[in-house]
Amino acid sequence: MDSKEVLTLVKNLEQNKTNDATVIEILKQLEVGVVPTEKLLRETKVGVEVNKFKRSENVEIAKLVKKIISSWKDAINKNKQRARMLAKEKSAGENQISTISTTSNNASTNVSTSLVNDTTSSTTNSTNENNLTKDSGNHSNVDDGNRPTEKDNKYHTNKIRNSKNDGVITSIYNDKLRDSVIRALYDALAKESDKQPGHILAICIEIEKEMNKYNGNDLTNKRYKEKYRIIYSNIISKNNKDLKFKIVDGDIKPDFLVNCDPKKLMPEHLQKELKAIHERNLFNAQGATIERSVTDRFQCGKCKERKVSYYQLQTRSADEPLTTFCTCEACGNRWKFS
Repeated sequence: MDSKEVLTLVKNLEQNKTNDATVIEILKQLEVGVVPTEKLLRETKVGVEVNKFKRSENVEIAKLVKKIISSWKDAINKNKQRARMLAKEKSAGENQISTISTTSNNASTNVSTSLVNDTTSSTTNSTNENNLTKDSGNHSNVDDGNRPTEKDNKYHTNKIRNSKNDGVITSIYNDKLRDSVIRALYDALAKESDKQPGHILAICIEIEKEMNKYNGNDLTNKRYKEKYRIIYSNIISKNNKDLKFKIVDGDIKPDFLVNCDPKKLMPEHLQKELKAIHERNLFNAQGATIERSVTDRFQCGKCKERKVSYYQLQTRSADEPLTTFCTCEACGNRWKFS
């Protein structure tokens, strides 16, 4: 039974759902004619429609539906198991073929390598003799391979970097909390870094020492844990990727990292936004300022100068005169009058 025929039966089943005799007849046709596959069930949604009759008041319909659904599930599971077995057999066969080809390639490589070595040995010997005759001054820039280049100082690996994959031992103090903090810091800083494991581990130990010093004599380690959460969350933040590179490169020292204001660990764009918000709030909090005028109409009673600034406000009822507030610009004396 193809998908078109199944769709027709599904449509008829939906239209005659109140007619028990017709429903039973259609269900029996589906039971016999349908060869269940995941594709067929998805396209026709026959399983969804049949399952609607699972709680039918008609006992015969309910039993028939349960039988059909159960048989379809079993058939689908068997098909999946069969597909997995075929995939395993196929991959096993491919592995055998690749092993055979690799072995033959290695054999041919070994033969060609031995031939190349034989031909190049004489050339190497003559080159070495020539090198011995060079002026000794030319050897001042050669370190005989003892000093690695900048490229050699980088740590290259195909695995995700963490303490386990790097082979780093983070059990420094035999203290569960402190050692777990060092391990977590190492995993966070080593990820996406090309620095050597020993360099990163040394930085993590220094950071943890500063955190332990910051904790002081707090037996509950509350300050220690809070500081760890702040530092770790900033290091792993996707919006603050520069921070961990600055720590590993030594631009941010462990003591500053632990003791600074957490806001300083934020990325620069967030710091700028916070500063702008603070300035805006400060401006809004100041409210409207009163404009002052400077005049020589008033004389300061204290220093007798006539350089006085003033402003006027209606402090009493509307029919009363304005109150004038004066400030002497020379001595700072203040007074008011109405």
